[in-house]
Amino acid sequence: MSGRRLRQAVQEEFEAYGMLNMTVVISGLCNVYTHYITTYEEYQAQRYEAASTIYGPHTLSAYIQLFRVLAKAIATGTVANLSSGPEPPFFEELMSPLIPNIVDRVPSGTTFGDILLPANATYRVGEVVEVTFVGANPKNSAENRTHQTFLTVEKYEATSATWQIMHNDASWETRFYWHKGLLGLSNATIQWHIPDTAQPGTYRIKYFGHSRKQDSLKPAVLLSFESSPSVFEVITTW
Repeated sequence: MSGRRLRQAVQEEFEAYGMLNMTVVISGLCNVYTHYITTYEEYQAQRYEAASTIYGPHTLSAYIQLFRVLAKAIATGTVANLSSGPEPPFFEELMSPLIPNIVDRVPSGTTFGDILLPANATYRVGEVVEVTFVGANPKNSAENRTHQTFLTVEKYEATSATWQIMHNDASWETRFYWHKGLLGLSNATIQWHIPDTAQPGTYRIKYFGHSRKQDSLKPAVLLSFESSPSVFEVITTW
């Protein structure tokens, strides 16, 4: 019943702004589990679901109120004007490791971001590009609030003589694997599953991270780095 009322409220909000015949779907995927959400009437009975609605009898009403605001913003194109709201305090420490990270190290004669296994010279659409770099613990980057992505797939634009970012670590087509070694050594492998929509041209893959350094009797510091680019060509036919 709660889901039915929520869907109806969202649909009514869209219709109020001219977006008719919308199909509203509630997805069960979320980042935080908020337990049960019963209707006000169900809450009064205090059966299992109601007793587990931990924010009280008006929980559903609060959700409906906020989802109406979101639906209105979508319908009127004003999503960018919405307030982000307060940040849950526990998110700030969510990535803190139970065991402190050790200092990152590199093999002799290398530095963080050096290419160990480069990309091939040429790939076709549908193939997988794979590059391995001298890496560092990715938890270091999680502790750095300025970190944006572990990787980029970039395409060279000849008309402007610039590299344009086509994908990052949030893209469906990319994969990032961290391989932990001994005594602070590690590698990072990046894959790009070239989609059918990729245009032929010159591409490169870059890796971004943070290494942990600690001198004797001094606090550890995180140092940002980026890799040398691994350049290759994408073609549609041989």
